[in-house]
Amino acid sequence: MGVQETIEYFSDILSSVKKKKKHKQMRTVALKIKMDCEGCQRKVKNVLSGVKGAKSVDIDMKLQKATVTGYVDPKKVLEAAKSTKKKVELWPYVPYTMVANPYVSQAYDKKAPPNMVRALPITANITETTMDDHYITMFSDENPNGCYIM
Repeated sequence: MGVQETIEYFSDILSSVKKKKKHKQMRTVALKIKMDCEGCQRKVKNVLSGVKGAKSVDIDMKLQKATVTGYVDPKKVLEAAKSTKKKVELWPYVPYTMVANPYVSQAYDKKAPPNMVRALPITANITETTMDDHYITMFSDENPNGCYIM
């Protein structure tokens, strides 16, 4: 009986040890949501407040931006926002100082808030600008026919 009691003792110890849960990080998730009126704003705020782990929800109607802060998963916040049947995407804008080439054609957006540009993938090239090479070489010193007005 000594071996069986020892096995039971070890099994009780192992079953009583609880697995440690990983705590989620405190995150801020920003969304661009098309909202037209106060009712839309209330609806979006109520839905986003209901996401598990959300501590605060801030909505800016002028920028069409909703910010959720808390121990949340960005995918779940996006899914919850899409359940409102509004046009939703993750906040696409970053300060122009954070982008290496803010004047690349993909970065510039007329609808962007002041001092903001679209976040670019790393693969964007500086050659993909809105300025054509033809205009650059037109008035170059190496081109003898570039400016014959002078």
